Amino acid sequence: MSDKAKAGRRDFLKLAGIGAVTGGVAMAVGQETAKAEDKVSSSSAGYQETEHVKTYYELARF
Repeated sequence: MSDKAKAGRRDFLKLAGIGAVTGGVAMAVGQETAKAEDKVSSSSAGYQETEHVKTYYELARF
C-alpha cells in the first residue's frame, strides 16, 4: 500500500471523528434552542383578534 493511500485513509478517519463530535455539539445546541422557544411560545396569550386584524378581515373579503 502506498504512503498516499495510507495518508488518505488517516485523513478520512480524522475528518469522520471531527464530524461526529461536531454533529453531537450541533444537536445539543439545537435542543437547547428548541427548549427556549417552547418556553417563549407557551407564555404567549395565543391568537388575538384585535382591531387591526378585524379591519384586515373586512378589507380582504371577496
